[in-house]
Amino acid sequence: MNKNKFLRPALTLIIMLLALYVGVRLGKSLSSPQVYNFSISNRNNLAAVIDYISKYYVDSIDVNSITDSMIYDILEELDPHSVYIPAAELKSSNEHLEGNFEGIGVTFQMIKDTVLVINVIQEGPSSKAGVQPGDRIITVNDSVIAGKKINDEKIKSLLRGVSGSKVQIKVLREGLDELIPIEITRGKVLLKSIDVAYMITPNTGYIRMTGFAQTTHAEFVQAIEKLHSEGMTSIILDLRENTGGFLEQAIKITNELFSERKLIVYTEGQASPRRNEFSRGNGKCGNDTLVVLIDERSASASEILAGAVQDNDRGIIVGRRSFGKGLVQQMIELPDKSGLRLTIARYYTPSGRSIQRPYQHGASGIVEYYNELYQRGKNGEYDNVDSIHPVDTTKYYTSKGRIVYGGGGITPDTFIPHEYDNLYVRKIVNGKILRDYVMAFGDKHRNELNAIINLSQLEQFFEKNNPCPEFEQYIKNNGVQGSDKDIKESKIWLDVYLKSYISQITPLSYLGSAFFYNKLDKTVQKALKIINTQTITANV
Repeated sequence: MNKNKFLRPALTLIIMLLALYVGVRLGKSLSSPQVYNFSISNRNNLAAVIDYISKYYVDSIDVNSITDSMIYDILEELDPHSVYIPAAELKSSNEHLEGNFEGIGVTFQMIKDTVLVINVIQEGPSSKAGVQPGDRIITVNDSVIAGKKINDEKIKSLLRGVSGSKVQIKVLREGLDELIPIEITRGKVLLKSIDVAYMITPNTGYIRMTGFAQTTHAEFVQAIEKLHSEGMTSIILDLRENTGGFLEQAIKITNELFSERKLIVYTEGQASPRRNEFSRGNGKCGNDTLVVLIDERSASASEILAGAVQDNDRGIIVGRRSFGKGLVQQMIELPDKSGLRLTIARYYTPSGRSIQRPYQHGASGIVEYYNELYQRGKNGEYDNVDSIHPVDTTKYYTSKGRIVYGGGGITPDTFIPHEYDNLYVRKIVNGKILRDYVMAFGDKHRNELNAIINLSQLEQFFEKNNPCPEFEQYIKNNGVQGSDKDIKESKIWLDVYLKSYISQITPLSYLGSAFFYNKLDKTVQKALKIINTQTITANV
């Protein structure tokens, strides 16, 4: 019999409460960091129980070794978004929120057991040291890593390190016979939340935001100022697959979208009195036509922004129903430097709706909660707007009197079904064929690709070096079979995928990729039609 089994629930509660009582430090959430003092009744009894167990229990117990699993058990009884993060994982888990990490600043892929540098982050440590896209990393600190079948996590552990430390690598570069030794001084590497921002038409800017980190508002202001200088009067803000981040950043960015004082969001919880957040009425984009794109993976801060835009009738929401996360977490640093993201409040859109979808307590309830996205697909929701059924049938009203619903995410004003490729395209894109061809093409045109610094140059490159005919033959040579109908239908998609993937290995990276993919993206194209219609209407 496992003797620890019967002690776990009691010890879990004791350890968690004592940790909170001792004094925990709360990180950023709604505004600035705060320190909460937790009052616990019978705290002397709790301390005494721990003392008695450690002194007199029949078997020796290493409390520290079982703390993590016990905390997980407690949090399963709360909600799906209250999570415990062990000390060893806390730093890496916060990187996307902090907007930076410490390392050498490259993206890479393992190609035939060799680390291939796909891109070098501009102004990062590797860029300053002379690493180039297309370089194969052969050794790290005199240890050969090529041909060793080392996994990605091991590679990261070898290349990452504290700022100021040095790492020696040797790379193989196309066209050279000798390995090139490079010393890199590790440093802070910026992780941008806005990875794409460009003028998709002469008057419309397209901005893709992947998260809400500490730096996102500053990035957003920089992007819109640049696009305004290029003639932007309309914005497509793409929040698809944006899972959220800091509430404070969502409020700041939403403020930039309003020219009047409007309620953006309010939060409320048992220990958190209602707190209203209003726009200041001086948003830098307050007079721009606005379309916001969302999908089933748009969550939390993304839903706050989308909800504020929808409830205030500030713009049009296009896409599919969002995730449905309406809970606010506070980051608590525990004494051993582990972290607790604890739900402290619910947030509500300006019309008063909570968009948090239902959940059940316990491990099975959490599994069911996250499987709900899969269930939406089975129910046909990704294909048909009529398959969307509101969880909360209470009617809420936008500022212009339109009916909206809560309880399960933000339902878009304009629904766009999921786009599906045929199986022939899937076999090519999901397999090695596309990747291997792109890498070979990159080696062949490395100097030309590395010199591309704007979209005009990228278009000119593909006009001169169209990869599609060669790729079609490459597919046939690799034995991928498809019907005549599939092959015919695939041409336009493969052209886009091919140019998008090749663009990623240029200095433009995701900007170049999105530039081509957006030409076929039905959600983006619908947004452009909406903007064009609104512009025409406004001019009549």
